[in-house]
Amino acid sequence: MISIAPMVDRTDRYFRYFCRLISKEVLLYTEMITAPAIIHGDIEHLLAFDAFEGPVALQIAGTNVEEIFKATKIAEAFPYTEVNLNVGCPSDRVSGNYMGACLMAYPELVAEMVQAMKEATNKPVTVKHRIGIDGRGTLPDDQPKKIWDQYEDLYYFVDLLDQVGVDGLTIHARIAILAGLSPKENREVPPLRYEDVYRLKDDFPHIPMEVNGGITTCEAINEHLKVMDGVMLGRKAYDDPFFLAHLDHYLGHRTTVTRGDVIRGLIPYVERMVSEGHKGHRTLAHTINLFHGKRGSKLWKQLISPPWDDQITGKNILKKALLTLPDEVLNERP
Repeated sequence: MISIAPMVDRTDRYFRYFCRLISKEVLLYTEMITAPAIIHGDIEHLLAFDAFEGPVALQIAGTNVEEIFKATKIAEAFPYTEVNLNVGCPSDRVSGNYMGACLMAYPELVAEMVQAMKEATNKPVTVKHRIGIDGRGTLPDDQPKKIWDQYEDLYYFVDLLDQVGVDGLTIHARIAILAGLSPKENREVPPLRYEDVYRLKDDFPHIPMEVNGGITTCEAINEHLKVMDGVMLGRKAYDDPFFLAHLDHYLGHRTTVTRGDVIRGLIPYVERMVSEGHKGHRTLAHTINLFHGKRGSKLWKQLISPPWDDQITGKNILKKALLTLPDEVLNERP
C-alpha cells in the first residue's frame, strides 16, 4: 500500500481530487483535523468529500479520551476508509495544545484514546507516530513525563496499542524533537532509523505497518515494501505529484494517464466547484507542481496563479494550458 501523508494546508479536498486524477491506487488522507473542531465546527465543511477522492482516511488530533470519542463518533457518518490518530506532529500549533508527538510521552493515554476510537467507529483505527521523542512534556495538571528515544520504549508504546486492538501503524522513522526545531527541521534533522521500524515489524508481524520519512524514489519504495506493508509519502507527492503516475507504473499497476488527461479531468471539477461557491483559484492552487522539472512548468504556474481577470474562469485557463503547453510534456506517459 502507498499513501500520501496528512499535510496541513495542503491535503485538502482539492489536492485529493487532483491526486486521484493521477493515481487510482494511493490512499489519501485529510489534513489533520482536531477533535474540538469536529465537535464544535461546521461538520460538512470539515468532513465532507467527493466520492471520487476515495479511498480517503481521516486524521484526528486530540488530547483527551472524551473528545476523541465524540469526534470519532461524529465522523462515523462519513465514508472514510479509516480513522487515524495523530501522535507524530511536532508543530508548536499541535504540541503546544498537548496534541501530536508530545502524546508519545503518555503511552497509556494514547492507548485509552485508541480504545475509545474503536468503541466509537466500525472503521479501522490507526495511529501515526514517531520512533521516539526528545525533551520533556507536561499535560495540564500533570507531572512531567519521561520522554524517550530508545527501541525498548518504542516497543512498550506499540505493545500497549496492540493490546487495545490498533488496526495499523504509520511510523515516521525519526524521533521528534519537541523544543528547538521547526516542523520542517523535524522532517530533516533527526537521523532516519529505518532499522527500528523494521525491527518493530518483526516484533509485531500481525500489525499492518507502513514506514514514512525521507522516501522519494520508486526504488526506495520498492525496497521498503520488501519488509513493510506500506509506504507513506510526504512532501514528494506535493512537490512532484506526477511522480505518483510513475510510481503506479513502476509497481505494476496499469496506468496510461498523462498530464493532459489530468488537466482535462480538472475542467468539469473546477466548473462544479465554482458553481457551488468555491473560489476557482483555490481549486487549482495545489496543482502548482504538475509540471515539476519539465518544460512548461513556469508557464503552468503563471496560468493558474491569481489574480485572475474577472472574465477569466478556471475552465478558460485549463483549456489555454492544453493549447499552449508543450505537447510532449502534456502527452508524456509513465
